[in-house]
Amino acid sequence: MSAPTLAITGATGFVGQTLVRKARAEGWAVRALTRRPQPAQAGVDWVSGALDDADALIALARGSDAVIHVAGAVHAPDRAGFDRANAGGTLAMIEATRIAGVERFVHVSSLSAREPGLSDYGASKAKAETIVAASRLDWTIVRPPGVYGPGDAEMLDLFKMAERGFVILPPKGRAAFIEVSDLARLLLALVPASETRSQIYEADDGREGGWSYPDYACAIGNAVGRRVRPFAMPAPLVRVAARLDQLMRGPNAKLTADRAAYLCHPDWTVDPTRRPPETLWQPAVETGAGLRATAAAYRAAGWL
Repeated sequence: MSAPTLAITGATGFVGQTLVRKARAEGWAVRALTRRPQPAQAGVDWVSGALDDADALIALARGSDAVIHVAGAVHAPDRAGFDRANAGGTLAMIEATRIAGVERFVHVSSLSAREPGLSDYGASKAKAETIVAASRLDWTIVRPPGVYGPGDAEMLDLFKMAERGFVILPPKGRAAFIEVSDLARLLLALVPASETRSQIYEADDGREGGWSYPDYACAIGNAVGRRVRPFAMPAPLVRVAARLDQLMRGPNAKLTADRAAYLCHPDWTVDPTRRPPETLWQPAVETGAGLRATAAAYRAAGWL
């Protein structure tokens, strides 16, 4: 009897790579979308293509038992770029899933979708959620908060600052975080769970009320073995820093104007009423231990 098959978009990204490894460890066969040739991997069928290639998306979904749609853009030059990648890409994957005759669709969104007026990124993720909810598929949406873990490039700058003994932060606020392997376990747990159909979940590390920004900065300091001093910037200064980052790093800037608007919002904690059922999934990675493992992986890779 052949193994059940998952079709995964975004499989070469930070979350996607972990998801593929976890899926294989749980006995799934994987069909994964990729723009570039990938090394052969047991149990993984790489499908060449992108979200704007309808034929590739149909080939990806055909014969699968479920689709997990991870792919999307975190950085884009403007709203049209975010919409094209996040809303348009989701619509294309849904159409391919329907044509391929697959019913189960798990969609990775973002907490930013709760506040679409704050950023172009959040607006595009909210549009994608609307598209998923309007489909006739058996869908489930997951809104991750900040995702960290070995291999993540988005939070690397925080670790680099912590090694120097300080962390520059947004204005006063709180946020939730989840380690990447915990997120991957959740996505896999949702696939066969019929009770999660047509639900939107927000999952984190289980810390009630999330983390204040200074507390999270100090936790990163502990992970790199340094006592850090957190410095909160007022919102106007965050916007100035975003312009400077854009000037210095251009398209590689991490703190864009769009990201600055997102970061200045005071509450990015999860809604406890939207947490996944505890009988289905609970976080397994304690955040302090997860941050230490992340720092160790950064060092092993030569990033720190």
